[in-house]
Amino acid sequence: MKRLAGLSALALIISSTSGCGWVWGPEGYFRDRGSDYLEAQQTAPMQLPPDVTTAKRLDPLLPIPRNVADDTAKGEYVVPRPQPLTAGADAAGAYSLQKTGDTRWIVAQSPPAEVWPVAVQFFQDNGFRLDEQRPQTGEFTTTWQHSDELSAAMAKRLSAAGVGTDGETRVRVRIEPGVQRNTSEVYVVSAQRPAGSTADVAFTNRSVNTGLDAALVDDMLASMSRTSEKGGSVSMLASRDFDTPSRVSLSEDGSGNPVLNVGTDLDRAWSSVGRALEQGEWRVEDINRSLGLYYINLAEKAEKADDKPGFFSSLFGSAPDKEAVEARAERYQVRLSKVGENVQVTVEKNINTVAPADVARKVLSVIQDNLG
Repeated sequence: MKRLAGLSALALIISSTSGCGWVWGPEGYFRDRGSDYLEAQQTAPMQLPPDVTTAKRLDPLLPIPRNVADDTAKGEYVVPRPQPLTAGADAAGAYSLQKTGDTRWIVAQSPPAEVWPVAVQFFQDNGFRLDEQRPQTGEFTTTWQHSDELSAAMAKRLSAAGVGTDGETRVRVRIEPGVQRNTSEVYVVSAQRPAGSTADVAFTNRSVNTGLDAALVDDMLASMSRTSEKGGSVSMLASRDFDTPSRVSLSEDGSGNPVLNVGTDLDRAWSSVGRALEQGEWRVEDINRSLGLYYINLAEKAEKADDKPGFFSSLFGSAPDKEAVEARAERYQVRLSKVGENVQVTVEKNINTVAPADVARKVLSVIQDNLG
């Protein structure tokens, strides 16, 4: 029936091109409406009752432009260029400052993997040398440095914060997943030691030099905002490395069921496994972050952004209907569970039944291959 309906619709379209005025003519159903705006009439503005004095000002929703063509225009009309869009508000909203007491941190409207390279770039641009980088935990530190080794602006910041030119400073930056999905929180803590000292001063969870830490956060916020306004891109390699687990191994549990062990925390394991599934060959139909579940259908191919049916494909019903999809469905769920310092990834048929060993091993092997 669908194929017959498609043929009928195609025949109707072909017949419509034979010059039928009621279809394409000036009064036809598919007439050209491109010049209708020339006949638009401006109506009187809405009037509020006299006793209403606190209402918000009412502005026209769709005002008629004053520079459109009319019947008095002579010669060829040139369409005016549109005004450029201003993205300042959106760019400014990409990063914001949060404060609680003496503690300051940055909230970014991007996942940690995208914030990581931007934060690293800020410190490198100001002369800091990186000591340790732990993308899996969202943390990096700088080496001990004198202020004269840093940029002039940063050296001035250190001096204003009471750090002498003979002393040394190092910084720890921590990037954590935010409360909302696809957001991040950036924290900065510094440590100082006097001149001539070689002691390895440990970082504290609370700021010791609140003036310096606040200045670093303010400068980094300004730098990130400028990068966002300029449309700066992030390092895709750094983004990929951010959530790549340090250890991945495929083994079996005590019952002989395949288990994928991922050496990272649950937040980054969720991100990396999701990315691995998106690169796979099967469709992810749903997710449940609170339960740590990805719902996959092995009978359907992964959906790609550019996989859209063409006009004739949809017309002739070549896309499978819902009944056909349900009839051949092979649905499983990929579960992430925190076990000690690692995360275990398993495959289940449902909450009460594990997947067959061969199916689980196939799915987990694909995830393991895509995690590298």
